Amino acid sequence: MIFNKRYDLAGKHAFLSPSNYSWIRYDDQKLEARYYTAKAAQLGTDLHNFAHDAIRLGIKMPKTKKTLNMYVNDALGFKMESEVCLYYSENCFGHADTICFRNNFLRIHDLKTGITHASHEQLEVYASLFCLEYGIDPYSIDIELRLYQSDEIRVFEPHPDTIANIMDKIVKFDIAIEALKEAS
Repeated sequence: MIFNKRYDLAGKHAFLSPSNYSWIRYDDQKLEARYYTAKAAQLGTDLHNFAHDAIRLGIKMPKTKKTLNMYVNDALGFKMESEVCLYYSENCFGHADTICFRNNFLRIHDLKTGITHASHEQLEVYASLFCLEYGIDPYSIDIELRLYQSDEIRVFEPHPDTIANIMDKIVKFDIAIEALKEAS
């Protein structure tokens, strides 16, 4: 048998994917709910891409109290970089939505497009990764973290102990994962 080639589908997954087969137990309402959840997730991805492009290109948004507009305009106003990878190891890295570090002041912002209440802990992990990657002592800098969600801005100033503890956990868990890799 010669199988059909579907090069255009390489790396993609269908909504009714065999690898995510729980849909076979859905009723019509569950299918509809999952469809709209997936659609909202795609919109979030598209909005992040739009924001990244606007920041990269220096395009200001109309000055309103809308989440996306405030996020893009603040990133431009603070001269932040968008989608910056913060790396400790292959086991622990991530991409900060926007970040800048000037005059011993670390600023990290995160755009949240969903309705689920977001936690500042993700931003604390980014700050910890930044300190690890660049050899910065969290006690020697000031840090401001912002979450942009539901047309509001939530500002956090983490205690250096919190960042140091997360840094220690990253280092400890990275060593443990590497040991597990070697043992298996």
